Amino acid sequence: MLAARRPLHLPRTAWNPGRQVIIAVVVLSVLALGFSGWLYVRGQSHEVTRAAPAGPVSAAGTVSIPPLPAASPTVAVQVVVDVEGKVARPGVVRLASGSRVHEALAAAGGALPGADTTSLDLARVLVDGEQLRVDLPGTAVGPAASGGAAAAAGPVNLNSATLAALDALPGVGPVTAQRILDWRTQHGRFTSVGQLQEVPGIGPATYDRLAPLVTV
Repeated sequence: MLAARRPLHLPRTAWNPGRQVIIAVVVLSVLALGFSGWLYVRGQSHEVTRAAPAGPVSAAGTVSIPPLPAASPTVAVQVVVDVEGKVARPGVVRLASGSRVHEALAAAGGALPGADTTSLDLARVLVDGEQLRVDLPGTAVGPAASGGAAAAAGPVNLNSATLAALDALPGVGPVTAQRILDWRTQHGRFTSVGQLQEVPGIGPATYDRLAPLVTV
């Protein structure tokens, strides 16, 4: 008979990792996961930076939008008028463009008691640089100005009248009289009374008063 077989014993060659090796593997795994997470967060922060609007960021993390530049203030257009005669404060007044004669009188303190302002067209729009003469000697007053000194001497010839003769016309004054002379110098002569309306400072109401008193 054959002898009974003995159990086969293999040598112990399988690897049995120690505790230190296991710890090292765990640490490396944790580091690898941390590095991957850091790369992910860094990529997300770059995306947010590119999408963020241009503007300062406050400590709370909110983006403050810079205010729109303030509109430049509009420069007010003015007219400068010389108010003379029987007013409380004669002199130069400055008013907004489009102001009327009655506003210039108010800016000069108003007409004095007893002053005759009927020769003035209180509703007329003012012209820059003109002069308002309130009840001054030599100025025709009243609605019937055609019965004054100018009418008594006959119509004033626009092509030969002097500054003084034009100044004596109702509602003219020295400033407008000089403008009539300047227009005459520039254009040679008046060919019609209607051309008075081309002179700065002579509006429809003033022209209606002057037309019967002048000629060419």
